[in-house]
Amino acid sequence: MARNYGGVTPERRRAERRERLLTAALELFTSTGFRQAKIADLCTRAGVSTRNFYEEFGGKEEVLRTLHDHINSLAMTHVTAALDRVEGVDAVERISTLLDVFVATVTADPRMPRLNYVEAVGVSAELEVQHQVWVDRWATFIEQEALRAARDGAAPRRDYRLTAIALVGAATGLLREWQAHDPPLPVADVSAELRAMMLSAILRPA
Repeated sequence: MARNYGGVTPERRRAERRERLLTAALELFTSTGFRQAKIADLCTRAGVSTRNFYEEFGGKEEVLRTLHDHINSLAMTHVTAALDRVEGVDAVERISTLLDVFVATVTADPRMPRLNYVEAVGVSAELEVQHQVWVDRWATFIEQEALRAARDGAAPRRDYRLTAIALVGAATGLLREWQAHDPPLPVADVSAELRAMMLSAILRPA
């Protein structure tokens, strides 16, 4: 049976070690760059041994995939949690509020869009598959909101799938541009531009 040290269970120690590795990787991958980053440097930053690293991850690409998935999951969780707040409001306010929640989440730490939209691009086929999964999830979310607006009479009844995919691409491009500036562009400007594009694309006459 594994022993507790200082009242901390082995499971807790392992979870804390994994979290330190992910925190260190977010910093290293977005400063040094994913391709230039070394596992030894990552372990030094996290204060763990390379043996401990390989107990948690198969390699640094697995760490990158984990971070990419976590950032998208965090944003989706926040946006989904905001659905209760917009129940019953008109389409413009509903879409604008949900979009603002998304932008606020992914820009809370400039390293997050850097990792998702720069470092995680073109790394491997497996990561591209994961990226496409998230594009589909976000597009589905936007598509459902557009169809809701159509049911409420605020938007025309039509197929919104391509529109939704295009809007995901627009958000990706703007957030990629946002993180490239030092200091970053005003978040309010990014939100306003995305809001204008999204409302125009969804509410425009058929």
